[in-house]
Amino acid sequence: MQPSLETSLQPYFLYFEVILKEATIMVNSMSFLLLLSLLAFAPLCLCNLNPQFYDNSCPQAQQIAKSILTSYFVIQPGYAAQILRLHFHDCFVMGCDGSLLLDSSESIVSEKESDPNRDSARGFIVIDAIKLAIERACPSTVSCADILTIAARDSVVLTGGPSWEVPLGRRDSRDASISGSNNNIPAPNSIFPTLQTKFEQQGLNLTDLVTLSGAHTLGVARCTNFRQRLYNQSGNGQPDPTLDQNYAAFLRVTCPRTTLGDQNPFFLDYATPLKFDNSYFKNLMENKGLLNSDQILFTMNQESAELVRLYAERNDLFFEQFSKSMIKMGNISPLTNSSGEIRQNCRRVNA
Repeated sequence: MQPSLETSLQPYFLYFEVILKEATIMVNSMSFLLLLSLLAFAPLCLCNLNPQFYDNSCPQAQQIAKSILTSYFVIQPGYAAQILRLHFHDCFVMGCDGSLLLDSSESIVSEKESDPNRDSARGFIVIDAIKLAIERACPSTVSCADILTIAARDSVVLTGGPSWEVPLGRRDSRDASISGSNNNIPAPNSIFPTLQTKFEQQGLNLTDLVTLSGAHTLGVARCTNFRQRLYNQSGNGQPDPTLDQNYAAFLRVTCPRTTLGDQNPFFLDYATPLKFDNSYFKNLMENKGLLNSDQILFTMNQESAELVRLYAERNDLFFEQFSKSMIKMGNISPLTNSSGEIRQNCRRVNA
């Protein structure tokens, strides 16, 4: 028998319980009777997402999420990029519904097993820990989809990026789609028309495409995701001519032509890999974008290239639009009615 989620996370309980108590004391300064009166008039269902959705039912939720995420970030800063990536990959498949968080079961084939996620999607333990703490404070109230969205925002903030109010009220999917994960998430070697089409299918325009790609100022990619640019970009045995030669030579040292280096990680933004800023766009202008799907934003479309130049010059404009585009992406097909549920465990549907 596999250990329960609570048992597997037992080492974290004492630390998180202190954080939880402090957060609860701070937020619950109102009297118990006043809280009950507010809850009495709270609607049973909000059909539109709202940043104040949990103000009455679980006012400490965002504080709990941020505290736990921060504790993990201190230990491993790479969690920020991992959580942000999970949010992207969740929203591009059936909408922002937490489907990516589900493990495989008798009735579900997990999206974690898809080509874009297998051996690379990480950070689930952080979402598990946040969910566990929030469940203890507000049982069956805050969805996993909302937790992931909140954590994505806080991951940006913790690494120096902008903050924004997260619209809330999503419910969790009871199913997953491995085919949707394989087909909807842009591949790292995508050509520009494919990249643009996959974003348009989610209701995201060219500005959103360029802006949200700026999330690659954080995180890593494996050698297998860009090797063709170093050795065989167009099937003729030649490297990508748009890739800076000195940068390419640096990459070849630990990304060989053979498959031996497939899993070797490389920073997506070699300049400031742990800081959320606009250096990603500066890298593109120097032909030092790691992935093909990054560099083509500067080399294959005039309108997107102008946005790259603008963001490279104006970090403030990048931050402003990134906040707007993240809210827009977070609004992709959310479940806000009885077709979804509030999972008690993000890895499985309720019994």
